[in-house]
Amino acid sequence: MTLKPVILSLSLSLFALSASAVNDTIIIKNDDSTERIERDLDSLLNNWFIQMSVAGNDIAAADSIIAEFTDSVYKDRIGRINSVILLPYNNIIRSHIHVYTQRKVDRFQVMLGLQDYYFPMIEDIFDYYGLPVELKYMAVIESALNPNAVSRVGATGLWQFMYSTGRMYGLTINSVVDERRDPVKATHAAARYLKDLYGIYNDWILVIAAYNCGPGNVNKAIRRSDNRRDYWEIYYRLPRETRGYIPQYVAATYAMNYYHDHNITPVQINLPLAIDTVMVSQDIHLEQIAAVLDLPLEEIRAMNPQYRTGLVPGRSKPSAITLPVDKLGDFISMTDTITGYRKDQYLTRVNQTSAPTHTAYSPPEIKGKTALTYVVKDGDNLGYISEWYDVGLSDLRYWNNIYRNTIRVGQKLTVYIDPARADRYSKINSMSFTEKQKLEGKATAAAPGVSSTSASSAQMTSSTGGDYEFYTVRTGDTVWDIAQKFDGVTASEILKLNNISDASRIQVGQKLRIRKKS
Repeated sequence: MTLKPVILSLSLSLFALSASAVNDTIIIKNDDSTERIERDLDSLLNNWFIQMSVAGNDIAAADSIIAEFTDSVYKDRIGRINSVILLPYNNIIRSHIHVYTQRKVDRFQVMLGLQDYYFPMIEDIFDYYGLPVELKYMAVIESALNPNAVSRVGATGLWQFMYSTGRMYGLTINSVVDERRDPVKATHAAARYLKDLYGIYNDWILVIAAYNCGPGNVNKAIRRSDNRRDYWEIYYRLPRETRGYIPQYVAATYAMNYYHDHNITPVQINLPLAIDTVMVSQDIHLEQIAAVLDLPLEEIRAMNPQYRTGLVPGRSKPSAITLPVDKLGDFISMTDTITGYRKDQYLTRVNQTSAPTHTAYSPPEIKGKTALTYVVKDGDNLGYISEWYDVGLSDLRYWNNIYRNTIRVGQKLTVYIDPARADRYSKINSMSFTEKQKLEGKATAAAPGVSSTSASSAQMTSSTGGDYEFYTVRTGDTVWDIAQKFDGVTASEILKLNNISDASRIQVGQKLRIRKKS
């Protein structure tokens, strides 16, 4: 067994740049996006460390909290936050602030207790990638600093990665391991994602918006707003959830910086700040470690949330286990005892129960949405279908358990849409290709004789020799969508390789060079 201790740095990084003023005259209606914040804060109570900490902790009485300040006070405080990201103030932001400082203040106090555990790690990683460290507040609105958070559509972890995006950024996701739940690896992936998005937009507010809804939706909003590239000018063209996302970010930034002015006190969470990571190269189960080292099983599970069944599959590739630093020496010296402890009981049982099954896939249930069925026709591809129904490409993949872009003629796809528009979308399945394209104002026809199983590959032709292949841009493509078609390729690489400074200006028929990956 190979052991390689890796110290996880928890030192703080300091970042201070002057804030800029921003026009706050825009009138924004409340879109009930505060529900997401409240749901994420409620989910914290499922965390074992939090359950143990809250049980014996006095949470401040509600009458001791300063619930409200004037708009001028909020605006002045936000203006004094050191940030390279423009932070506006308006009525919807005030509403989001009240979630943290009034409606869910007890949950917010609990989340504040997690910041000393997660923020130093996030700051170190973001500083390494050259990102503004204040982007760490995105983790507050993504998951309420809960690495086990799962959204209604399956986005998972501290940074709420969907399956396809997580895989694209190198995260292992299978029935045994889900690295979207690994705070360190997921933060590295999020940093690379944010860096790629900044390469496309060169504007941090648009980057934050695109992280929420995907660059395809942001680009569509830009095109429909006469190519304006200011968030507040494309605001009404963005998806409903994204319209609330920037206000959520500003509110979270405010709350995390000024909670003490509201007499809010963080709940002390008994997370071990002194931790270490050890690499193992053979299978081991968390229950074996807990039993031999006399650790509470739920504690070690909470520290290693990426191992879905408790199995650490070190035999397939070296895997990391996080432990309290005072237990690391015991683990190393007792490795043989741990791996041999009830081996047949733990490892055999887990390997059997975690083996993949071949039962038919059942689409998830999405509350508040109507499920429609679309039957794939000759010439279709996932990009077209997502545009016809106005849904995200990653959502369409998730709903139908599709990992890449391959679909087949006759395949039935489930699409979830707004019930109010069900009549309109229900007609799409019986339309011709030309009629469907007209829905998007496009007249491009499918290439004759191209089946759906080869529609994507027909757009890609390898160069004759050399280290590159070429991709021909088709209607509806974004640089981000194109990058997803190639393993290990990022949007920023495509932009740099093809000397493109404005990702929104790629043209249909344009050939892009893609570097081949070994």
